[in-house]
Amino acid sequence: MKNLETILKQEPVYLHNWQTKIDVISDFDNIYMSDAEYKAETAPYANVKAWEEKKARMKTAIEQWQPINILFASYGTDNYSGDAFVLFEREGKLFEVNGSHCSCYGLEGQFDAEETTIEALQHRLVEGKMGQDDYSGNEFANELKQFLGVA
Repeated sequence: MKNLETILKQEPVYLHNWQTKIDVISDFDNIYMSDAEYKAETAPYANVKAWEEKKARMKTAIEQWQPINILFASYGTDNYSGDAFVLFEREGKLFEVNGSHCSCYGLEGQFDAEETTIEALQHRLVEGKMGQDDYSGNEFANELKQFLGVA
């Protein structure tokens, strides 16, 4: 099993519906703006005002999320429902967030971080069913085991 120092040196892993930190912020903060839309110099769609408002909201959210170092994030939305897992570091400590929703809603308001340890994650991966959600397609157990160095 890898130690925290080694884990922090790795590139972050984003799976399924997420490819960047902006994707994670977008879903949890109810902004729904892609990385490409945020980085665009001009509105990528006809409603320029809506794009400008979303871009301003995203800029504020990015500033608020600045101390959050996302290490591993996975979000599956098969069957119109969703299941999400985020592992991040802040101030030298590990935290995880678990979110889910039915087909009617999204992840908004569910970024409720809980402190965790590598050992706790290992136990849940090896002895439990963490990362094995075939209903929403949020399968990430093997990738998280590899990321953490868990056999």
